[in-house]
Amino acid sequence: MTIIHPTAVVDGKAGLGADVKIGPYSVVGPDVQLGDGVELLSHVVVAGRTKIGAGSRIFPFSSIGHQPQDLKYKGEPSELIIGERNVIREHVTINPGTEGGGMLTRIGNDCLFMVGAHVAHDCQIEDHVILVNNATLAGHVAVETWAIVGGLSAVHQFVRIGKHAMIGGKTGVENDVIPYGMVTGNRARLQGLNVIGLKRRNFSREVIHDMRKAYRMIFAEEGTMSERLNDVVEDFRENIPVMEIVEFIRRDSSRRICQPHMDDAA
Repeated sequence: MTIIHPTAVVDGKAGLGADVKIGPYSVVGPDVQLGDGVELLSHVVVAGRTKIGAGSRIFPFSSIGHQPQDLKYKGEPSELIIGERNVIREHVTINPGTEGGGMLTRIGNDCLFMVGAHVAHDCQIEDHVILVNNATLAGHVAVETWAIVGGLSAVHQFVRIGKHAMIGGKTGVENDVIPYGMVTGNRARLQGLNVIGLKRRNFSREVIHDMRKAYRMIFAEEGTMSERLNDVVEDFRENIPVMEIVEFIRRDSSRRICQPHMDDAA
């Protein structure tokens, strides 16, 4: 049964699934669609052309779907699509897309956005991503599945963060972070592979061992990046995570690949 608190303001045109709960002093706009079992605990505002998938929970004082913080935005009918079973904690802000970024901000399933996290316009976030307290993504950022962005970190616009990557707390990320990489620092530098995360996700010792050897080859001093990648493909073509790293680096991007210090090892 859908439950709407008497103090909540829900536009009659909003689409509400089954068993939705809208808590005290929440506001839901006319172009909003809430899937089955969505819960707005209290003081939540959902605006714009926003779709929120089944089973998601949004905590007090979050602002979801209000217009982007982009001076180029001129009121175009862009969208925000949030998947299923996401947990959005207090004071989180998530903005829709813009004409310059495909008109869409998209968030996958089973993500966690901790207190004060911010997702700007046109970001593309895959499943199982975690943004820790006060982590912020600028516009057009892409975050792949299982990545974690540490507390008080800031990610520059158009940056890509690969799957299973770990961004340490208080890190400024200006360049693309390879899948399975771990970065820290005032300006992010690769510290190696996210080995702890790999073990938690049940990657085998053999796969991790080869990944570490491939990492050292990719970021060695000898030869060009293209030559080193070719060597890695030749030696580790059966290792799927290694091939994902190679493909990520070869993909077109407006940002460079985040590099390690020369004395860092995986």
